[in-house]
Amino acid sequence: MSQNNYLDWTEEQWRAKLSPEEYAVLREAGTERPGIGEYTNTTTEGVYSCRACGAELFRSTEKFDSHCGWPSFFSPLAGDSIIEREDRSLGMVRTEVLCATCHSHLGHVFAGEGYNTPTDLRYCINSISLTLEEKPIEG
Repeated sequence: MSQNNYLDWTEEQWRAKLSPEEYAVLREAGTERPGIGEYTNTTTEGVYSCRACGAELFRSTEKFDSHCGWPSFFSPLAGDSIIEREDRSLGMVRTEVLCATCHSHLGHVFAGEGYNTPTDLRYCINSISLTLEEKPIEG
């Protein structure tokens, strides 16, 4: 399915494809509770894709343990695989991360927290927004 087709999907189509929990996070910008996500502590080698549309988003080689309760990555797979936009909900300014293919909510990105990573960025992503395909990652 092409990008344009996903962007044209109705809410009824999304509700039919996703579980209620997936829909709440991916389509309504919800957040799963910290520490419960399937991929929070996963160290399996592979590629993380959008659970809604299957677009590849992150590699396990960019995943790190931030002890924040959600999977954390220091860089997306490719700059055009995600969209970052200002989020002023909850009375603060944050940067929301969306899948560029289907515009589903993935989580938020935070900068300058002092993690020992190449980018000093923490893409804090909901496990329920992702699917992990286990496969070797070539360096």
